[in-house]
Parts: sequence; structure tokens; C-alpha cells
Amino acid sequence: MTGPVRSAGLLLYRGSGDGLEVLLGHMGGPFFARRDAGAWTVPKGEYDPGEPAWEAARREFREELGLEPPDGEAVPLGEVRQKNGKVVTAWAVRADLDPATVVPGTFVMEWPPRSGRMREFPELDRVAWFGLERARELIVTAQAAFLDRLAEHSPQGVYRRDAP
Repeated sequence: MTGPVRSAGLLLYRGSGDGLEVLLGHMGGPFFARRDAGAWTVPKGEYDPGEPAWEAARREFREELGLEPPDGEAVPLGEVRQKNGKVVTAWAVRADLDPATVVPGTFVMEWPPRSGRMREFPELDRVAWFGLERARELIVTAQAAFLDRLAEHSPQGVYRRDAP
């Protein structure tokens, strides 16, 4: 019997005048093309049971964004189980990144369905920085727990829940 599908990822964060901002990616492909709420995610990807989650998170960052993962203290954010049953493990790393430098990885799928035509889509079609409140509105529902855990870890005053 096999366990749940597992993913690992890195949640970049930085300080701003209003508190913390996090870097999220909008999931690529036709299913998410016209959605915002619930269509943004921590840059992450699946890994095999024999691979350490931390190494997978760094590898997937490279694959998803086309950039080297930043160095710096990694804050463990634990695991969440998404509605689809996938277990996601994440770490937060303080870093700045220009979304314009991202070169997303791609995946291939049949589109339109049952057409026999295979098309290539970016894993993430957009990457952007969001304040925690806005990120909470956009991120995959289960992953909002990562935002709460990051806020709990942050120094007092860096994150204000009532910030615009």
C-alpha cells in the first residue's frame, strides 16, 4: 500500500512597510487560467519517498522557477494535507526575488481533452509578491496554514493582521 502523494516547496518572504510579503506562483495550464482564488501556490513539486523533503523543496524551486533556491535560514512550516489528499511540506526562507527573472518549468498534457493533441504549459504562469492577507485570499486553501505559521514565527511588529 502506498501513502499519499507528497510535495515539498519553499515559501520566500520579505519585509515590507506593511508587514510581510510572500512569493506565490499562479498554477499554469487551462484549469487555472481564469481563476485567482485558490489558484496560487507555494512553489513546490512532488518527490519520491526516498528523497529528503528539504532536498526536494530546493530541487522543485529550481524546476518551477528556473532559478537557484536562495540561501538563508530555513524556517520549517510543517505539513498540510490538501483537499486532493496531497501532503505538502514547506519551509520559509527570507529572500528577495524579481518575478521578472523567473523562467518556469513546463508540463505536457492533452488539450483539449480527448483531442489527441498534446500541449505544453508552464508549471507556474505568473509569480508575484503578496501581503499575507491578500495571499490568504489567493492561495490553495490548505496552504493558508503556512502563512499563519510564518506569521507566528516572525518578529513582533513585522506582521500586522490588520495591515492593508
